[in-house]
Amino acid sequence: MKIHQAPLNRSTRPAEMSLSDLAKLGGGKVAYIKPLTYEEATELFPAIEDMPTGVELFSLNAADGTPLVLTDSRQAAVGHAIGDELEVAHVH
Repeated sequence: MKIHQAPLNRSTRPAEMSLSDLAKLGGGKVAYIKPLTYEEATELFPAIEDMPTGVELFSLNAADGTPLVLTDSRQAAVGHAIGDELEVAHVH
């Protein structure tokens, strides 16, 4: 069976989603993991004091971008997602 893919139309802008639409995305069951710099982590998690510098950090975020967990390993972020019954989406 041959699979045909329509050519991309470079002049068409992708559809924009509102924050409300993003919040509904995945119905509270989808999350993604994002590597963070120290600066990004302190901005997303201002309540955390004495955050270590020079350590690779990861955040588990809800589909709408709401930060849920900050950790120093991708595996720990995945573990939190599993514990909260969230499906981890792969974002490029």
